[in-house]
Amino acid sequence: MTAEKVLYQSDISIFEVPLFQAMRRLQQAGEVHAKRVARYGGLTPMQLLILRALADEARLTASALSRRVSLTAATLSVLLDRLEERGLLQRQRDERDRRRQWLVLAEAGRALLEEAPPLLPPEFRLRFAALPEWERHALTAALLRAAELCGGE
Repeated sequence: MTAEKVLYQSDISIFEVPLFQAMRRLQQAGEVHAKRVARYGGLTPMQLLILRALADEARLTASALSRRVSLTAATLSVLLDRLEERGLLQRQRDERDRRRQWLVLAEAGRALLEEAPPLLPPEFRLRFAALPEWERHALTAALLRAAELCGGE
C-alpha cells in the first residue's frame, strides 16, 4: 500500500462513523415521516414530490420529471401508473408529436396537494425555520453535496 493511500484512508477514517451515524439518523427520520405521510391518503413522500413537481409546471415529460425528482424511468413509471389510476394525474399526447406524452396534474391531484402534509417532518421544519438564513443555505448545500457524493443527482 502506498503512503498516499494510507494517508487518504486515515484522513477519512475519523469521519466514517459519525457520518454513517448521521446518515442513518436521517434515514430513520425519513422512514418514520414516510409512514406518517402514507397515513394521509395512502401516498408516499415520493408520490407527493411527483405531484408537487407537476403542480409547479403546466406540464412535464416523464424524462424531465425523472430528472427533477431523481428517479429512474422505470421507478417513475410505476409511481405514475399508480397516481394515474387514482385520478391524480393525466397523461396527454402532444398534438404535434404523437410520440411525446405530457404529464399534467389532475384537479383531484391539485385538491389533494392542498390538504397534503409537508414533505419534511414538522419538528425539522420548525427547527430549520428557526435557523438564520445563512445557516439554512449552508445546511441545504451540505446535504445536496452529501447526496452528490453518494452518487445521487
